[in-house]
Amino acid sequence: MTLALTAAAAAPIAVGASQRPAHAAKASVSVSAKEFKFALRPTSARHGSVTFTVKNAGTIDHDFKIAGRATPKIKRGKSATLTVNLKKGTYSYLCTVPGHAAAGMKGNFKVS
Repeated sequence: MTLALTAAAAAPIAVGASQRPAHAAKASVSVSAKEFKFALRPTSARHGSVTFTVKNAGTIDHDFKIAGRATPKIKRGKSATLTVNLKKGTYSYLCTVPGHAAAGMKGNFKVS
């Protein structure tokens, strides 16, 4: 009987299609920035690599900062991308142009 258990333990186990891989997910988030708010789509993501594509839909320069990293200042009509590796939790984001966060360009992004 011990021999049968040893043979069964050494047999490979098939991974079903419904099981999730062990590595973290990759996500993309579209961010629209304008005076004086952000609109994120989607508003949350799974943990792992998250790429934020930020488009300045306003008339003055903006940027986007999350998890200690920020885009450069983005001119009207232009876009920038920012990729960060996020663990589970809630992350604050904001525009670092003086006065913009106080005027409403800030929020929270949830990572599960």
